[in-house]
Amino acid sequence: MNIAGFLSSYPGMYMAQAFCHSIIAFIVIDRAMHLWDINNPLLRQRFQMMVVLLPVFSFPLYQLINPDRGSVSFRLGSLFDVNRWLHLELWGTIPLGAFFLIIIFITTVIFVFQEMVPILLHALGSKRSEIESEKPEADSVISKAIERLPVEKPDIFVLDDEDFVLFSTTGRKAAVYISTGTMHALNVDQIQAALVHEIAHIARNKKPLLLLVFFFRVIMFFNPVALLEFRKLVQEEEKICDDMAVRLTKKPQALSEVLEKLYNKTDPLQGGSISEMKEFVEDYSHNAHIESRIIRLEQGMVHQAGGEWYKLIITVTAIMGINYFVV
Repeated sequence: MNIAGFLSSYPGMYMAQAFCHSIIAFIVIDRAMHLWDINNPLLRQRFQMMVVLLPVFSFPLYQLINPDRGSVSFRLGSLFDVNRWLHLELWGTIPLGAFFLIIIFITTVIFVFQEMVPILLHALGSKRSEIESEKPEADSVISKAIERLPVEKPDIFVLDDEDFVLFSTTGRKAAVYISTGTMHALNVDQIQAALVHEIAHIARNKKPLLLLVFFFRVIMFFNPVALLEFRKLVQEEEKICDDMAVRLTKKPQALSEVLEKLYNKTDPLQGGSISEMKEFVEDYSHNAHIESRIIRLEQGMVHQAGGEWYKLIITVTAIMGINYFVV
């Protein structure tokens, strides 16, 4: 494979510049949120989306504005010339661009097997089989938990399973599924908080902004920064639904107690196999995210009102201005 030729082609330049543009977007947005002390997950999510969205359009937009942007004269006056660095040879033999292509390849493999394959398997599985469940009785604890809530109530089904299972589906007919094991482990307030959190996911899905962002995330399948930032967006979505549940139930402690039951007991890493290391990292990441949600609930929700749009516009303008001179 001619590495230099690929990096000088439009696909190669698009990948290289999108990668650098996303790094700059991440740095500027991280600093902006710190400067303006933005802690509300809904506002943070709006800012973080820009790390995924802006690099999708930046290269073609800049080329449309200035077709000579890739010329030698423009590159000499640029802030950062990506190709100049990628054509550097380490130890006089290995081009730095080869390491860039390896990063792209690894990111693509992770994207396919950790994101696309599970989605496809879930879609195929849902078509082939129905979830065995039944509706709760009229006088059950579930009915008592949600009967007076001022929300549109989806269908709720009970699974005959002693494990802790609670999830929602958002297809043509939204529904929430809860296992008998979960019902036995929680009291009425905790069941209410857990169910309302899932109802919040269903309500948010009616405005599928994350689905749209995921579409652009697919375009950035090669970009490790977009991969990591999209996972942060999903984590912020959980916190947004936590806040929605608390506003409806007025019981943050109940939801916090539910989350504590979701902890995976992570044993110290004993062996050195890749599978054991992967499981350890995933459990650690899961627990860290759950712990951050519990801390938020115990400290109280963050209320920020007004002014966020001009802050976002200023931040996006700064990013677009900087990235124009990164070629």
